[in-house]
Amino acid sequence: MKNTYHDGHRLQDRFDTRRLADRIDERLVDDTIDADDKAFIESLDMFFLATADDQGRPNCSYKGGEPSFVRVLDDHTVAFPSYDGNGMYLSSGNVLVNPNVGMLFIDFEQGRRLRLNGVASIDEHDELMMHYPEVQFIVRVRAHEVFPNCPRYIHKYRLVERSRFVPKESSPAPVPGWKRSGWARDVLPANDPARGGM
Repeated sequence: MKNTYHDGHRLQDRFDTRRLADRIDERLVDDTIDADDKAFIESLDMFFLATADDQGRPNCSYKGGEPSFVRVLDDHTVAFPSYDGNGMYLSSGNVLVNPNVGMLFIDFEQGRRLRLNGVASIDEHDELMMHYPEVQFIVRVRAHEVFPNCPRYIHKYRLVERSRFVPKESSPAPVPGWKRSGWARDVLPANDPARGGM
């Protein structure tokens, strides 16, 4: 038996699901990203990232990009870019003090999801930087648990339009309106494109 579950997870006993949970752990939870997982991850244009700080306080964020913005580098490692955001660095700051992360990949059209838990690192000089326009740094995650997640409660959504703010090789990302607001303009980083009109 792997160490997937701790005593708190054994809440399973109250609902008689320990045997089921152990079977799922035995059959479905692995530390490798197989070819099917790779194809699924790289087909998506978004995922959710869970982190916690050094005191265990959680944070969950949405990460979006073009399809394949998350790359599977080998059967244990994924990587994704960190683009300009709101400057708070809640997720990446947590990674620097507690590298344990959870990634949740969902296809809302096909009704499929995959969890990947692992250990993250951040590199401003990663060789992958050249593949992402306007990237600040690359986050790599070394997987220690990869497993499908029950899809029955996934609501069906269809993509209407991808965000126009995702950086592209062909043109710079537009400046978001909030950066031109009075409360933000004077505290933007010196090199922020939104400062150009100040």
